[in-house]
Amino acid sequence: MYQFSYADIQTDSVADARDRERQLLSRSIDMLTAASAAGPDSRDAVEALHFTLRVWTAFLDDLGSSDNVLPKELRANLISIGLWVLREAEDIRQGRTSDFQGIIEISQIIRDGIQ
Repeated sequence: MYQFSYADIQTDSVADARDRERQLLSRSIDMLTAASAAGPDSRDAVEALHFTLRVWTAFLDDLGSSDNVLPKELRANLISIGLWVLREAEDIRQGRTSDFQGIIEISQIIRDGIQ
């Protein structure tokens, strides 16, 4: 399993941190795509949701930090998106939905927007 710590990202240069963020989102997207094909009750789904929750929780921790240099409005928007992703992942986990597509698409948009 892919291991990471947001502390690793914080110690990198900005370019390295952004590259790592893109890599984490790409890995999450790949796992969610496989989970979508395998179904919400599959082992792929459990692993993809767990990984995605860890990634977005780390992002939310960083976005909420006073050390984060992103503009306040952008941070607020990203926090809202992150909270939505967490709710959607929980809905899949709880069997309230089986649709991974929203999380996949949002993650792709965020990944592609990281510069």
